Amino acid sequence: QVQLVESGGGLVQAGGSLRLSCAASGLTLSHYHMGWFRQAPGREREFVACISWSGATTHYADSVKGRFTISRDNAKNTVYLQMNSLKHEDTAVYYCAAVLSVATMMRPLDASRMDYWGKGTLVTVSS
Repeated sequence: QVQLVESGGGLVQAGGSLRLSCAASGLTLSHYHMGWFRQAPGREREFVACISWSGATTHYADSVKGRFTISRDNAKNTVYLQMNSLKHEDTAVYYCAAVLSVATMMRPLDASRMDYWGKGTLVTVSS
């Protein structure tokens, strides 16, 4: 049974930092491209960042470019999202997702094409 479990969310002041983790089980992480998505209250889920199976390629939404960094440790079956200079508008539930790497990673990843999803972790940025 595949599970993606996000952690690291919480309440932080604007300008602060958080590091999200996504621990995978039931699959071999190195076989998957990974992405982070988020959904704010009253809004649709949106792409945040993605990383290819090897970690060689990354891609970011314009809204987080230069502030967020996605990384992965395939040996630990874990993907990370380092979030710096957080803004109130970054408040959302953050989800990690996996798609089997049968082809070059789409940039950005398409949420409708992801194979597995975590349940999310809430990030709240106070202004």
